[in-house]
Amino acid sequence: MQVWVLRVPVAAAGPLSGIDASVLDEEERRRMAAFARDEDRVRYGFARTALRTILSTRTGTAPDALRFARDPCPCCDEAHGRPVLTSAAAEFSLSYGRSLVLIGVAPVPVGVDVEPVPEPEAAERLGRMLHPAESAEVLAVPPKERPAAFARLWARKEAYLKGLGTGFGRDIAADDVRGDLPGWCVTDLPGGPGHAAAVAVGSARARTVVRVHRTLPEL
Repeated sequence: MQVWVLRVPVAAAGPLSGIDASVLDEEERRRMAAFARDEDRVRYGFARTALRTILSTRTGTAPDALRFARDPCPCCDEAHGRPVLTSAAAEFSLSYGRSLVLIGVAPVPVGVDVEPVPEPEAAERLGRMLHPAESAEVLAVPPKERPAAFARLWARKEAYLKGLGTGFGRDIAADDVRGDLPGWCVTDLPGGPGHAAAVAVGSARARTVVRVHRTLPEL
């Protein structure tokens, strides 16, 4: 499988410079315009155009011709499960946080997540909500190391839940994601300073080879 770890570009010539919003659909443009802050609009617009660029090269479909929908949620059967393409066949996942965008593409179900390292108080509070073994691991490290320890586990958990298609419809304390889970391979990714990142791949193989890219493919 392949993962793109991309840094959101700094808008040197204006808040939306470098973003070709023409490839986005009406709903994406509406959501981008709804953000109050320029940095949030840039992050969202860059993430969605990057996703369309990558999926275009994988499917042979023009970026602006790609159409998205949602699978049924495994918890409630409502249409807010794993995102899917209706215009082509490809399994993918998208996450963005602060200055990074993460995109995973695989031949099997996949989930990715990137998390900014939180403040110590948030890490300790949220750490107590995890699986008991995960919570114990976070609280066992020195206080100054807890934010990074929590962010690593949270990224792994969100990647797994995204891959399942349940999101937080599934109890976040239900699964210990410190290792692989039945039918899933969960791997830490290089998120860079101030971030933690992970990918979960729905594969029965003992190991999943993850190829990491730092730049977008050429169209």
